[in-house]
Amino acid sequence: MLRPSKKLLFAIEAVLDIAYHAGGEPVQSREITRRQEIPRRYLEQTLQHLVRSGILVGVRGPRGGYRLARERRRITVGEIVRVVQSMETQEDVYKDLPGSPLGLGVVRPMWEELQGEIMERLDNISIDDLCMRAWRDGLKSEAQDKMDFAI
Repeated sequence: MLRPSKKLLFAIEAVLDIAYHAGGEPVQSREITRRQEIPRRYLEQTLQHLVRSGILVGVRGPRGGYRLARERRRITVGEIVRVVQSMETQEDVYKDLPGSPLGLGVVRPMWEELQGEIMERLDNISIDDLCMRAWRDGLKSEAQDKMDFAI
């Protein structure tokens, strides 16, 4: 089974958390760690990479935090995966391994094709799609609590 790394899952959860709970305000990393139970040591480094890659924007100041750099419908899960993959300095584990003709000629190319198909699929899933799924599943957004309709 293909398994995503913890860092990858945390990155997707963090971006989704910001999209789902922000309510127009920057989201502080401690709020994300509280809601998603993501260890802070993973989160800060990942958030900074997401800022450098143009997925998030860092907002300075006492009420600062992170917000999406673009509309949530314009950010894909595939983009986040690529950012995390670039962080994980994992070299091609198969490159230097010896292999049989069947392994080199059939199994490894099949694996690469599957990875390509998965990335293609992830490129078609937006953060907005995930937000809508969370809303349909009845997950409460803290953004609703932040809205103030007083005139």
